[in-house]
Amino acid sequence: MALPININELLHGNTIEWDRIELKKGWNPEDIVHSLCAFANDINNWDGGYIIVGVEEENGIAKLPPLGLNPEQMDSFQKKLIELTYKISPSYVPVSQPYAINGKHILIIWAPAGDNRPYKAPVSLSDKRPEKAWYIKRGSMTIKVKESSDDERRLLELTARIPFDDRINQQSTLNDLSLHLIQEHLKEIMSSLYEESTKISFSDLCKQMKIAKGTDENLRPTNAGLLMFNENPDKFFAGAKIEIVVHKGKVGKDYSEKIFTGSIVKQLRDAMSFIKSNIFQEYVSKAPNQAEAVRYFNYPYQAIEEALVNAVYHKSYERENPVEIQVHPDKIEILSFPGPMPPIDKKMLKMERVVAREYRNRKIGSFLKELKLTEGRGTGLPIIYRSLEENGSPPPVFETDDDRNYFLCTLPIHPLVKTILGSEEELSGDIDKQFIFKNLIEINPYLSLSVSSLGDRDREAIRNSISPKAKQILECCLEPKTRDEIFELIGFYKNTKNFQKHIKPLIDAGWLKLTQPDKLTSRAQQYFTSELGEQLMKTIAAIHGSGIERTPVASSTIASVGYDAEKQILEIELQHGAIYQYLDVPKEVYNRLMNAGSIGSYFMNEIKNKFEYHTK
Repeated sequence: MALPININELLHGNTIEWDRIELKKGWNPEDIVHSLCAFANDINNWDGGYIIVGVEEENGIAKLPPLGLNPEQMDSFQKKLIELTYKISPSYVPVSQPYAINGKHILIIWAPAGDNRPYKAPVSLSDKRPEKAWYIKRGSMTIKVKESSDDERRLLELTARIPFDDRINQQSTLNDLSLHLIQEHLKEIMSSLYEESTKISFSDLCKQMKIAKGTDENLRPTNAGLLMFNENPDKFFAGAKIEIVVHKGKVGKDYSEKIFTGSIVKQLRDAMSFIKSNIFQEYVSKAPNQAEAVRYFNYPYQAIEEALVNAVYHKSYERENPVEIQVHPDKIEILSFPGPMPPIDKKMLKMERVVAREYRNRKIGSFLKELKLTEGRGTGLPIIYRSLEENGSPPPVFETDDDRNYFLCTLPIHPLVKTILGSEEELSGDIDKQFIFKNLIEINPYLSLSVSSLGDRDREAIRNSISPKAKQILECCLEPKTRDEIFELIGFYKNTKNFQKHIKPLIDAGWLKLTQPDKLTSRAQQYFTSELGEQLMKTIAAIHGSGIERTPVASSTIASVGYDAEKQILEIELQHGAIYQYLDVPKEVYNRLMNAGSIGSYFMNEIKNKFEYHTK
């Protein structure tokens, strides 16, 4: 009977990590029984693995095309495999199937995690050495467990412990599994078991996929089987759903809510479809001195998807808490319960790469990997970091508490989206609030845009964040300067306190560079303004003046008005400080504005929504 996996993907390590695959160029029964024992013990809850006989290993991956086995020996190998499994205690039954790849015959043995850990296998198949030992996987290697070792302690802790998703659900029957969903899954992953699924009994199909366990008289679905292949798993697991709450403003009554149910794959795909249609947006801004515009997203799609899949994969389905997604104007929060498995704690979550020692849902993880909804172990957080960085977004924040009661992933919105939204709100008069950068590094994304593309709050924040001394240092370091020269030019004493206050923040922001970055304490060390620092200086210079003189006017809405007759630019300064330039405005419109009985009314009715504008 075919295996419930795409064999080509397996051979290329695309859906199963190489650590879970052992390649054997020939039949070596002693090696194979040790590997079977190690996969059965599944010390890391990775859901066992695969032994591929007839394929050589080269640099840790399969050497293709395969070396192959003698097809006339296939039946003999499978009979010997049965004999080997009898030597493992307690009883353990893997699944094997021969395949022909590029005209070569190979034998694939699926060795799922056992339900009765720990397992022992003979140290040797020789009659002279009857003793047995525990074996486990250590990376891609099978090793014998040493007595009184940490590995032995961990293995004994797993005695008769089955992860929740791999347990039998006693409240269900085979009728609760959907043949339609099972076949959809097999067809999508292009498993050859899809063709056989119409020819074998439903119970045999479920047993072959390891989504049902028990005797033939009392065969029942596993929890993973119900979560993957039941139309309404929330009937069995109250927390098997995803809730999305979209807040229109500050957290309060102005929000909308959407709940996604169905199989966990359907939940994931429906939730991501909703996010793509209602939350995910692309923006285009013109960059200075560049022909191409700057393109970015409010949130990179891959980061949201990875964070959501991570929550569905690693949450506990024994608890009633759903996966919660809170969409705020400036961030997305994805909350799941409980928190990460030990030894991961809140300190480790501050690292960009975290590799768990154990996994909560081994079966669900395998199914999601087959569908390519998630990748290998330890890749989730790096993917989120990388996709946010490539989008120009701030880094994510991962949190839990001391007791690991929850896992919270926060994805901040792209800072330039705040600029665009802020400009729109300012023009409509909806806000009048000062914006402050928390640190100098937050200014950098704004430097990729022209000054006219920046919102007024952002320009004001940049103005207020750059001290006169910082501007003086950047100006004097257009040519490399020593520390002594810098302090002499700005008129400060040379000491650590002044260095930390005035120079180091510019280095941390990337505006000031070192001529000898590998020799920080070198006496020959000099400092120079970077390209980013030069762009900041240009931005500051552009912010401080438009070249259009404005005349104060008597209006509760407008503070001053200016006009460039040659360029036909009308410049309006509002009372709260925002400045807008309206393009292609005829001089007679400017004259009528200045002579209107109510300048504010004329502006609102005849100019505001009738001419293209940009903020300054």
